[in-house]
Amino acid sequence: MSTPRRDFLGWLGGSALFASTGLPVRVPAAASPNVLQPIATDFDMSWIDRVKGSHRAVFDSPGISEGAAIFRAVIWKRQYKNVYGTDPADMTAVLVLRHEAIVLAMDDAFWAEFEVGKANKLKDAKGKKWAKSNPILSVPSDAPPTWADFTLAKFQQNGGVVLACNVAFGDIVGQYKAKGKLKTNDEARKIALTHLAPGVVLQPSGVFATLRAQEAGCHYIIAS
Repeated sequence: MSTPRRDFLGWLGGSALFASTGLPVRVPAAASPNVLQPIATDFDMSWIDRVKGSHRAVFDSPGISEGAAIFRAVIWKRQYKNVYGTDPADMTAVLVLRHEAIVLAMDDAFWAEFEVGKANKLKDAKGKKWAKSNPILSVPSDAPPTWADFTLAKFQQNGGVVLACNVAFGDIVGQYKAKGKLKTNDEARKIALTHLAPGVVLQPSGVFATLRAQEAGCHYIIAS
């Protein structure tokens, strides 16, 4: 029996994701920056002003989980409209990408360069090759138009807020540092930041972001 979520995940090619351990590719300890060291970064907290409306929820995504977190966030708004007639403008969904899901905050160039699809057993939409692009940045050209709602860009256009964990981002920095044989974390971080998906806001940690969203009135749900 077909369901909207199953069909959506089919377009993402997510059925093969996380076979066995479910662990993403990790940076060797020697290459990874010491994420416990404080990083001198001014974090943008203006996103809090965008959390509005009578209905607010934070969708916590510590795992890639076939891109399910953004699906659940979008469906939540659709279902409230269907059941209660709620105006989507009266709802705010906050998506937190942390831990293993940090790769979903990165652009297609990062996915291709570090073979994220292969590392995580994620196939492309046709299910034949390893995915070389972030599945929630875009959808296949032949996908139903409605699937565009499940992309980061459309999610943000519709009032959603996307936050990412700076601690997990340290692994991304480590990958660039190791591959580029760079001398400092700062050099690698500058490069990594250019590959952060548009509109994604780094926060001190995913835990920080999730709890801050709750303080802003969001109900919590583990979404991956």
